[in-house]
Amino acid sequence: MKSYLISDNEDTLVGLRLSGIDGVLVKSKIEIEEKFNEAAINKDIGIIILTESVFSKIKEEVLKVKTDGKTPLVVTIPDRTGLKDKNFIMRHVKESIGIKI
Repeated sequence: MKSYLISDNEDTLVGLRLSGIDGVLVKSKIEIEEKFNEAAINKDIGIIILTESVFSKIKEEVLKVKTDGKTPLVVTIPDRTGLKDKNFIMRHVKESIGIKI
């Protein structure tokens, strides 16, 4: 199984391609949804990597795939501008185990 990047940032796409991860550059929400749905049903893809800005545009669709519990695993990464949600880790821990650190 391979990883696949869906990004709206060319620098992120080029960087991950240099590390051997294939991907696609998208601009519109329709294009993002189309590429995400194609990747989600592709049996060769085990991990779908989304930049934060792409994730924010199709959050509902991503959450449906994540809650399904099957492959692919969907991961969100910051793009070249850095992490937008500074409290991501703390919020994730709180949502996952129910305690605030």
